[in-house]
Amino acid sequence: MDKLADITVDRLLAALDEADSAKATKRLMIALAYKDGVSVDTLSARYGLSRSTVYSWLDRFESRSIESAIEDDSRPGRPPKLDEAEQASVRDALDTPPTDFGYEQSMWTPELLQEHIKREHDVSYSLGHVRRIIRELAKP
Repeated sequence: MDKLADITVDRLLAALDEADSAKATKRLMIALAYKDGVSVDTLSARYGLSRSTVYSWLDRFESRSIESAIEDDSRPGRPPKLDEAEQASVRDALDTPPTDFGYEQSMWTPELLQEHIKREHDVSYSLGHVRRIIRELAKP
């Protein structure tokens, strides 16, 4: 058990006091238990994680600052289906009555915007995603 040899329990406890997410807390609890002599096999079973995940989390403490080790790496996700110009077009459409686009409805609904995006940009989105687009585009 030579992992975390350079990290004190006091530093881990201080970070635990400042932790603001469940995952950060879990990672710190695992590190503290490991420092207390609990085996990786026991930690794996106790927290319902694979052994490789526990080792990966412990390795993070050795190769990074504690603050960085307890947070997830940034994952950008899937690129948007609509490019910036198309997003601007949708934003502009929301500022225009649907009747100006030939629709019979006078107010935009998620279902109508979903149809409009498909018609104008040949992109299909779920209703949930269209609602998210509306929220995103409504931000100042």
